Amino acid sequence: MTKGIYTLANDVVYNQLVALLNSIEVNVGPNFPVCVVPYDDRIEKIRAEIDTRTNVTLLTDTERISRWDEFAERAWNTHPTAKKSWAEQGIKGVHRSGTHRRYCAFDPESPFEKFIYCDADIVVLNSLDPIFNALNHHNFVVYDFQYKDLSHVFNGESEKLRQLFKPEEIERDIFCSGFYGSQRGLFDAQQRQELLSQLSEGEGEVLYPNAPDQTLLNYMRMKLGIPLYNLVFNLPKEQVTGNSVTSPHFEMRETSVYDKGQRLTYLHYIGLSSKLFDRLCAGENIDVPYRDIFLHYRYLHEPSQRPQFTTPPKPYNPPPSLVNRVMRKLGLTR
Repeated sequence: MTKGIYTLANDVVYNQLVALLNSIEVNVGPNFPVCVVPYDDRIEKIRAEIDTRTNVTLLTDTERISRWDEFAERAWNTHPTAKKSWAEQGIKGVHRSGTHRRYCAFDPESPFEKFIYCDADIVVLNSLDPIFNALNHHNFVVYDFQYKDLSHVFNGESEKLRQLFKPEEIERDIFCSGFYGSQRGLFDAQQRQELLSQLSEGEGEVLYPNAPDQTLLNYMRMKLGIPLYNLVFNLPKEQVTGNSVTSPHFEMRETSVYDKGQRLTYLHYIGLSSKLFDRLCAGENIDVPYRDIFLHYRYLHEPSQRPQFTTPPKPYNPPPSLVNRVMRKLGLTR
């Protein structure tokens, strides 16, 4: 059985990709295979980085990539308002279309029989064996608390959603597409065509346009009846940890992060712009949450290049000034 890790990247997330790859090297293994799926054609810097690592490859099969690009286009054509709403925002085609390319991992010709997908804004902090071990018995394994927030997965206002799925599925069986484990061979050509047909018959309205790959992947899994195994519900309660950078209570110890004494499996810098990390790496003293963990892994092999800060840190999301708050209240600014 071949195991591996996929991620999705382009040059925009170069610094984050380096941190992710280094964290995998340390906490999973220096020779553990990783495949980077290109988000788009901006890949000059990441290609050069990949060439320095014997365990990392770049997916170059344009036929497979185009297949999923087309699938995403057809799927989102079924949504009653998404394309119009995106166009009004100046977005051409499908919003964040490249994110759907992560689905290439499911293709039968993909190199890994069992895999874990990680967004590039993740650092791996512990062994991934619990996820891979669970994949010996389950086709889809996750470790997150996305079930607490339906609004970023499906259109919660849709009556169709309640017709399609049972209440317990909607309440417990949704997940974040930034980190999951699965197997190749899911979502074959016939199944994809059936899903597109069902979406076009009115089911497209349940999708949430602002997280396009996440909502579509959740829909695909649930419609095909593939059970979801979430470690949050299956590990002993005292062993369960969080993973989101939005959690302020984690404890940093040297080069790792702990949640109530338990080491995190991964830390997801979700919701933080890649520009923040570029500014941080350029030497700007920005108080990004758990930034020393990111910097440790980003500069693992280049410690002399790590920024040295001599000024007080600036909040990464500074509060609006009094003048701005008043203007906003009066409707004079956005």
